[in-house]
Amino acid sequence: MVFNSAEFLFFFCITYFAYRVLPFRAQNLMLLVASYVFYGWWNPRMLFLILLTTALDFCCGLMIGKGALTPTQRTLPSLGLVLASFLFLTGNWSGSGLELPTDWLRWLPFLGAIAILGLINLLYPKFAVLNQAQRRKFFLFASVVINLSILGVFKYFNFFVDSAEEILQAAGLNASLWNLSILLPVGISFYTFQSMSYTLDVYRGKIGPEEKFFNFALFVAFFPQLLAGPIGRASALLPQFSHPRTLGLENSVRGIYLILLGLFKKVAIADGLASSVNAVYNSTGTVSWLDVMAATLLYTFQVYCDFSGYSDMARGVAKLFGIELMTNFKLPYFSKTPSEFWQRWHISLSTWLRDYLYIPLGGNRVGTGRIYGNLMITMLLGGLWHGAAWNYVLWGGYHGILLCIYRLLDIEFPKKTEDSRKSAIAILKTVTATIIFFALTCYGWLLFRANSLDQVVNYTRILLTDVGNFSLSMQKPTLPALIGLPLLLVYETFEYFTGTVHFYARYPSLIRGAFYAILTLLIIMGTSNASAQFIYFQF
Repeated sequence: MVFNSAEFLFFFCITYFAYRVLPFRAQNLMLLVASYVFYGWWNPRMLFLILLTTALDFCCGLMIGKGALTPTQRTLPSLGLVLASFLFLTGNWSGSGLELPTDWLRWLPFLGAIAILGLINLLYPKFAVLNQAQRRKFFLFASVVINLSILGVFKYFNFFVDSAEEILQAAGLNASLWNLSILLPVGISFYTFQSMSYTLDVYRGKIGPEEKFFNFALFVAFFPQLLAGPIGRASALLPQFSHPRTLGLENSVRGIYLILLGLFKKVAIADGLASSVNAVYNSTGTVSWLDVMAATLLYTFQVYCDFSGYSDMARGVAKLFGIELMTNFKLPYFSKTPSEFWQRWHISLSTWLRDYLYIPLGGNRVGTGRIYGNLMITMLLGGLWHGAAWNYVLWGGYHGILLCIYRLLDIEFPKKTEDSRKSAIAILKTVTATIIFFALTCYGWLLFRANSLDQVVNYTRILLTDVGNFSLSMQKPTLPALIGLPLLLVYETFEYFTGTVHFYARYPSLIRGAFYAILTLLIIMGTSNASAQFIYFQF
């Protein structure tokens, strides 16, 4: 179920109506059930992983922060996991509903869950009597290791196995290692990082542990952000789930506008550019210099409109429930340096990597050599977070190198001031720096979009040696994209120079109404595009 589908519209209308008529506590429970339905619509079996992550970090957070669990705090996660193993691992979901297996082997996950949970509860008294330092470290270790192990098995197991096979074969060894037929759970990187950040924050004393299991479960599974973020922080979201929300008219109008803007980016622009980009990057024939240049430039805008469009819609849907999600994009293509880019692009991930990886490694508090090493480690792992492929690692390493080069050359720019805006030299310097870094960013997206390392090498060679070949075989983008992309560029230019996302509020209602009508028309026109899955669902 995706935001730009009829199924989601029907689902949202039912959920929103129920939300408006229910009292606060029932609202939370209803949102939790709705979130599980939303995720289970894709594959019900994968709900077990969300419940496993939820139960693990809920209990670990309490053991880190308080050192004890009440009977209810132990019972609810245990029963939830037993029920989930029965419904989603043992049972077989078909068109007619849940079917129980006749083969006794299919009951092993259910029996195993009961046995493991029984053992953990028997060992609980021993965990509870550990001294504070040991207990805190043990349960933080358990949270981080188990979460990363789940993520590693489902997302990276076959990647590393295949890489090991290639290395052994290159060494002259005929190796055939064990691969698993693993279905990648959609959104697993997002909700795993979100849940894991909670136990890290509890350990650091930034927040207290959440004592209500259903509130924490909603924090992990809240459906607007579940599949592709933003990666929320417990300090911002848990208080909103713990207290009644106020649904004001202004907040609702802003939410509807964000949904409209997100649909415009996704349906009209991103989906309208996808066929042109795919025609080059999925080509098995010869492509020209202009093909690679044009397709890479269009992909630069496709990936932005696709991902920021999802984030806009997620924030808009959440606003209609009175929940504020963090802003995930702030005009990234107006960046002049890589450090500024990562303050504007996928902010929820870049700040997560900063707070939980870069700073613990030493950040900027260590020697120059280690600073560059920390930057490279952070960006390489950030690239690997995006997917189990070497081109993502290469993309992360490329951005790490850019960060190091700009830092080495001390290329930084002051924030906008009245004087700098009046200075022609300052304006020229800013425009030049923006264009240069945008070109560097575009090449980074070539690394990101490429289907293989061979394609990276081939397309880079074409860019360097086939300059001037203006033959174009790439198909033209659709009409909604051709109209919508320039409109978006003008819109974001106004936003950048006015310095506020609400710049349009100063214009008369007639002009604003015409703008909304144009967005709506382009969305309707864009429905004729071939619908494409959100790019970041694969991460």
